[in-house]
This record gives sequence, C-alpha cells and structure tokens, in this order.
Amino acid sequence: MFVDYLTLLMINLAAGTALLAYFVLKGITAEDSKPFAAGFTIVGLIAFLGGAHMVINWPLPGSYNIGFGESTVLFGAVFLGAALALAKGWDLLPVAIYAFFAGVEALLVGLRIIDLGLTKNPLVSGIGFILAGLGGIAAAPGLSFLKKSGTFRYIAAAVLILITIFWAFTFYNTLWGHLESFSSWVPLTMGN
Repeated sequence: MFVDYLTLLMINLAAGTALLAYFVLKGITAEDSKPFAAGFTIVGLIAFLGGAHMVINWPLPGSYNIGFGESTVLFGAVFLGAALALAKGWDLLPVAIYAFFAGVEALLVGLRIIDLGLTKNPLVSGIGFILAGLGGIAAAPGLSFLKKSGTFRYIAAAVLILITIFWAFTFYNTLWGHLESFSSWVPLTMGN
C-alpha cells in the first residue's frame, strides 16, 4: 500500500485560497500589507516542500504525482514569492506574471483530470484546478483592477471563496476516505 499526504496539501490549498481571498479584500489596498507575509510563507512552505517531495519520490499511483505534485510546487512558489514581495514592500506584478504560467498548468491539469476521470470526484477536482488556474491567469492583468475597484475586489474574493469551497469539499472527502483506508496500515519498521 502506498502512503500519501494529499490531505495535508489539500487543506493547505484551501487555507491558501481563503487567505488570498482575505488579502484581496483587505490587504491589497492596505497601507501596510506586510502582516500577510507570514501566512503566505506558511502556505508556500507546506505546498513547495510537499509538492517537491511528491515530484521527486512519486508516492502516488501514476499521473497523480504530476497533476498534484507539480501544481503544488508552483502554488507554493507563488505564495513564497508573494510572501517575500509583501515582506519587502515590493511590487507583486512579477509574482503575478509567474502565477499566469502556474495558472495555465493548473487549468490544463483540471481539464485532464476531468477528461481522464482521475480522482473519486473528477468533476469537482477538475473544476477546483480550473478555477484556481483561471485565478492565476487573471492575476497579472487583474492586479491593477484589484487596487482600484472595490467591486472587482469583491468579485475576485467571491471566486476565491468558491475555489476554497471546492478544495475544502475535496479535502473532506479525501480525509474521510484516507482515515478509513489507512486505518490498518502498519509501517515496515513495526512488521506485519
């Protein structure tokens, strides 16, 4: 039996999109947005390290390692870049440009998850990836609108909350199933 940590990565993804929604509403126009750097760092580190481990070690069956691992590394890199930019008071545009390419990857992964019927709920998982991808794609062109328009900020935050709900639903179902399927698992060091 393989062992994975997708539930950790999924709750981190849900927390990250919720934090991003809050940042879009309150932080992007704040006089000092540095306090958001700590939260972005936490999300970024968990995603980057967990995704990198998945990409290198392939703990999941087949292409799940590509779809979830690579996407998680890119998600983590975007959050770490945003954390650094916020902590230093730098412009977020370079991070948003990188997020465009991470978004394209997430969009394609979402479409392919649906196409191949991957995961127990391919439509929900796929839509989560697609929405997250569209958010990344829209980050660079939308950055100036977020700073200028309260209406645009509320719409963007609502979309991010919707993405959070998709990831939280996927997390809940995965956690529920993993707790059952791994309940009798015994490490090799403890013998069989």
